[in-house]
Amino acid sequence: MMLKLVLLIFLLFVPLYQNKGFALEHYSNIGLASWYGMEFQGKETASGRPFDAHEFTAAHKFLPFGTIVKVVNLRNGKEVLVNIIDRGPFSQKRIIDLSHAAAKSIGLLKKGIARVKIEVISTP
Repeated sequence: MMLKLVLLIFLLFVPLYQNKGFALEHYSNIGLASWYGMEFQGKETASGRPFDAHEFTAAHKFLPFGTIVKVVNLRNGKEVLVNIIDRGPFSQKRIIDLSHAAAKSIGLLKKGIARVKIEVISTP
């Protein structure tokens, strides 16, 4: 019975998401953010673009490349706009990975992770 319910939800949700019925332009989420930096400098991201730790970019699990996202550190209220250029984070507990520059601008570097709110500003 549970399997049928999960399958039904999946079959209803996937077509809406694929046809933008999911309304990505209204997507927001609250969770943990982390950052990745210099060890990835110059390496190709999932979008094909080289990673630059000094740009305001991020990795997200499913938002389209080129999506602009506002990230707000809920501890201090600082916010930053980032461009999604990569996939990740690969930890199930995190919702977004920020570049070094983006993480620094919202006070995330020292602790390494922070509770944030993410909100889509624009989609490609």
